[in-house]
Amino acid sequence: MRVDFFDFDLPEDRIALRPVEPREAARLLVVPAAGAFGHRTVADLPDLLRPGDALVLNDTRVVPARLRGLRVRGENAARVEIMLHRRLGPDRWLAFARPAKKLAPGDRIRFGDDRESMVCLLASLDAEVEERGEGGEVRLRFAFQGPALDDAIAAHGEVPLPPYIAGRRPADERDLVDYQTVYAAEPGAVAAPTAGLHLSRDLMRRLEERGVTLHRLTLHVGAGTFLPVSAEDTEDHRMHPEQGMLDAETAAALNAVREAGGRIVALGTTSLRLLESAADPDGTIRPFCGETSIFITPGYRFRAVDVLMTNFHLPRSTLFMLVAAFSGLERMRAAYAEAVASGYRFYSYGDACLLDRAPA
Repeated sequence: MRVDFFDFDLPEDRIALRPVEPREAARLLVVPAAGAFGHRTVADLPDLLRPGDALVLNDTRVVPARLRGLRVRGENAARVEIMLHRRLGPDRWLAFARPAKKLAPGDRIRFGDDRESMVCLLASLDAEVEERGEGGEVRLRFAFQGPALDDAIAAHGEVPLPPYIAGRRPADERDLVDYQTVYAAEPGAVAAPTAGLHLSRDLMRRLEERGVTLHRLTLHVGAGTFLPVSAEDTEDHRMHPEQGMLDAETAAALNAVREAGGRIVALGTTSLRLLESAADPDGTIRPFCGETSIFITPGYRFRAVDVLMTNFHLPRSTLFMLVAAFSGLERMRAAYAEAVASGYRFYSYGDACLLDRAPA
């Protein structure tokens, strides 16, 4: 399918640089399978879901994945920026490097100090470039491993704001809270599951009082998920694998909800992608532990998810393709046009929409 089918115009002033406060005050565009759109707020979510529904949350925790350092090669040093995007082992990560042309296998990178003085870098975090791939991707082996590496990354890293925000302002202390869900538990993501940023503890309590059950899975979101697609046809695009886990207890609980007539509501495209990866063709959800690179475009037959709450996504992105597959391309074109005309805020810190799945 041609990628330009998923293009649309978005005024720059619609890109949110900060979230609204409180979290649930964000606007919510309700997109039923047919009929008029509704204009609500995220705080209204308990009224929009039904008793017996299951809301599925992605409890991944964002790590400070942007690292700035110096490539050290003999007596020469060059500044580089690294964006971690997928952990491979206790001491190894895949990352995007900028500028990648300055790196070669065997190079050493030292993080943690912005001055080109070897004396000042003695206590820094070191990594070796093991391999350089396509698209600026490198494989790094760090001097630390396990929890020690996690602590070092936390000490030297920065909040990995998306480029459409980071290009207009630096990350700051507010982002440490704003760019993390209140229920984040499992470290490993380098991008937030942004629909979940709208939930507060109070809203979660009100959902449970409504009779909506809350369930957790983990998908460690990688930076590649949010990148625009550079290919001209969706057939030529490949997703970066991401690590996910859905345990047997959660799978059984979700199957029981479906059997009782409740709906499976995915909070965010990351929750949806893991649920669909874990589902059999008949919709039965199985335990899952491993990598998924599922790429959902129009024509995909959804197995597990009935309703999706998600933010507004970039043109030509895999996420806009996913929502077009879920609710229909023309339906989502109309919904996004409605959102632009009505002043909704877009992307990670923006507003949200609540989508019904289109009839098969």
